Amino acid sequence: MSEALPGVPPPPPSDPPRDASAVILYRIAPPLSLSKGADPQSTPHLGIGFDRLNLTGSPEVQVFWLKRDKGLRFAGGYSAFPGGKVDASDGGSLVMTAARELFEETGVLVTTGVVSQDRLDEARRDLLADKTTFAQVLTTLGVTVDEAAFKPAGRWVTPDVMPIRFDARFFLVEAPPGQKAEVWPGELSEGAWVTPAAALARWSDGTVLLHPPNLYALQVMNGFVSEGQVLTELQSPPDLERFVATRMEFQRGIRTVPMPTATLPPATHTNTYLLGTGGEHLLVDPGSSDEASLARLIELLRGLNVKAIVLTHHHGDHIGGVEPLVAALGLPIWAHALTAQRIPWPVARMLDEGDVLSLPGGSMPMSFKVLHTPGHARGHLTLLEERTRAAIVGDMVAGLGTIVIDPPEGNMAVYLAQLERLKAHVGTIYPAHGPAIPNGVDKLDEYLMHRAWRESKVFEALSRFTEPASLGALVEKAYDDVAAFVWPIAERNTAAIVEKLVSEGRVVVVADHYRVTDNSLKPRPN
Repeated sequence: MSEALPGVPPPPPSDPPRDASAVILYRIAPPLSLSKGADPQSTPHLGIGFDRLNLTGSPEVQVFWLKRDKGLRFAGGYSAFPGGKVDASDGGSLVMTAARELFEETGVLVTTGVVSQDRLDEARRDLLADKTTFAQVLTTLGVTVDEAAFKPAGRWVTPDVMPIRFDARFFLVEAPPGQKAEVWPGELSEGAWVTPAAALARWSDGTVLLHPPNLYALQVMNGFVSEGQVLTELQSPPDLERFVATRMEFQRGIRTVPMPTATLPPATHTNTYLLGTGGEHLLVDPGSSDEASLARLIELLRGLNVKAIVLTHHHGDHIGGVEPLVAALGLPIWAHALTAQRIPWPVARMLDEGDVLSLPGGSMPMSFKVLHTPGHARGHLTLLEERTRAAIVGDMVAGLGTIVIDPPEGNMAVYLAQLERLKAHVGTIYPAHGPAIPNGVDKLDEYLMHRAWRESKVFEALSRFTEPASLGALVEKAYDDVAAFVWPIAERNTAAIVEKLVSEGRVVVVADHYRVTDNSLKPRPN
């Protein structure tokens, strides 16, 4: 389950957001025509060397975007603009932070002087290797940051549902001529110049994920007429309350609406998903009974053609808002038959393996295939968008917190088999708790490896008991790597692990206690 359990303390309040800066680096590609074999890097009108040539005769705006390494805790695997948190060496200056991060991540140094590319590269290598500071780089090169070149372009604060939060000031910067922008191996996996239209097309087809400020910046830059015009728009984004985005759509057609629920810490919210691109929509897992949150959700849904409420399963933090939504909007409920048996409302459509939920949407219809994925709950469903492989996975994995397998409703062997099965289907994973997870197969592998490690730890702990052990005693030994307040959660997972080991003949039950079988202690043949 992901519902709160007795004995587990509530999560602590979220940390205050950290100050940060980000840079929308852009350039205008002039009309040009080069002879065959000409080197665009040597053409002075091109500024930072183009990675492609514009031979149409029409100028175009390009921005430099990058992709953060999937292993990073914040925005790992997402596409973004250069930026990062304020460092003590920045002297409290957000512009200095922006200039430093831009130089570290792209090699572009926006200063009042001109420096050769070789010297810039050498200085950047030393800075990234912590051999020098940014202030020392400027002194050595004999330049100062051109603060006037950093135009304020909006402020965005990360929502409190995210594990790490930033108070980020954005700056619009036109690329200085004669420098190249490139990503070096490290915290970034990709970086390139791109037209905003091309970037938005990749967001639409689900091949990149974007946080709200980056999506909005690309949408504004796609309508570039002048620097003044885009600055006005960038500084006044819609769907923002106290600088926090009220609209999260990491890829087109899958809108995340986090709602407060009594769930397992450190998670504090359950994600309700609004699926569809403008024609018909589906609402998945309205789990919150919070009146203010429900009022905002109902207001959002009014005027939309919402076909139904789809439930991934029956747990309370996934169904808490169903009754008010049905009363306010008259929406039917769709769920698996085993979920229908566990909820107090009639289910209009029983969903099962292989069903297809089609959502017409103008130029981009969506189609979700239903997968029956028991293990966490017997009636658990996953919705797989067939074109992009985006997967609404409910409580199969979590982007924040953990998933409890609680017998008899939960079954560890079945759950692990379903995780393995999902690997053949998923791209981006949209969990019930936490942000969207790019590289979904990697996350599934991570879960499978962790569960195998924990099972081994449980078995080894049990094998050290000379007498049959109670579940509580086993948890203390097998979960000595976590704080004691987590043990009520761990006990349910341990029960599921032991149940699996019993079914495999490796453990036997002795009067509500457990011991390892004699055969399981013998060396296994290679």
